[in-house]
Amino acid sequence: MRIIFAGTPDFSLPALESLLADSDRSAMEIVAVYTQPDRPAGRGRRTSTSPVKKAATAAGLRIEQPQTLKSPAVQKTLLGLGPDLIVVVAYGLLLPKAVLELPTLACVNVHASLLPRWRGAAPIQRAILAGDERSGVSIMKMSEGLDEGPLYLSRELAVRPDETGASLHQRLAELGATALMAALPSIVDGTAQAQPQDEAQACYAAKVSKGDARLDFSLGAGQLERMVRAFNAWPIAWCRWRRGAAEPEQTLRIWQAKADLPAASGSPPGTVVSAGKDGVRIATVAGDLVAERLQLPGRKPQAAADFCNACDLSGVQLY
Repeated sequence: MRIIFAGTPDFSLPALESLLADSDRSAMEIVAVYTQPDRPAGRGRRTSTSPVKKAATAAGLRIEQPQTLKSPAVQKTLLGLGPDLIVVVAYGLLLPKAVLELPTLACVNVHASLLPRWRGAAPIQRAILAGDERSGVSIMKMSEGLDEGPLYLSRELAVRPDETGASLHQRLAELGATALMAALPSIVDGTAQAQPQDEAQACYAAKVSKGDARLDFSLGAGQLERMVRAFNAWPIAWCRWRRGAAEPEQTLRIWQAKADLPAASGSPPGTVVSAGKDGVRIATVAGDLVAERLQLPGRKPQAAADFCNACDLSGVQLY
């Protein structure tokens, strides 16, 4: 069984590692790993390689990093690899029809939601923002439409009350690897029956930007808490503040917070009602948001007690 693996970020690693472990004791062979090209990253704009490239290099696998899969030359290389199966996990490039039709069996995708809910680029963050109580992974036969292919298998889990984007990301990455390995035997032997998705239940998980993470205190504390959790560890919820009209505007990042819904300070939304070891209490239109871990530009994230020792925000208006 000749497999091409396509993936880029950390989310892809458990699936790749599971395939590598299985290939050590079976007739399965990973003939190539496709991952996105090296790109500048960070403040220094140094060239960065993807987590999948690092893992593939350590395993001695062939690595391909095309800018696009639409190129005839790239497709010729893919054809020459003679894949039976292409496994895609958070690759980040669209697979055109010619590539989807290339393997003898199928192109299989591991998607981080219970499809058809949350098709698209940011299913993990969107699930937390929406207050979903359940999430999961879907093993899908890929089609030309965005995450619209029929489903081989779904596995679900409960979203914890304190779930962050980072914690759910890791749990779903591990669940995705388990589900993939459970689905592969029937896909390989031809007995798998992929079931069409219910289009009436479909919704779209739009890509997240830094602007999406700006806190709007005219929203309720419950919704703002979900924003803080969803955008941890990227791009991190944030807002602006200044001490007075003559002072420069600053950015405040909030890494951890909880909603105090019964609270009703009567202060205008965005007002810092109190600040101390128990947190920075911020008035919202419905309840208070209590920030427990905060960060100023150029500094590390700090627990509220340490943060307040260095910066007293009492009475400040956040926006």
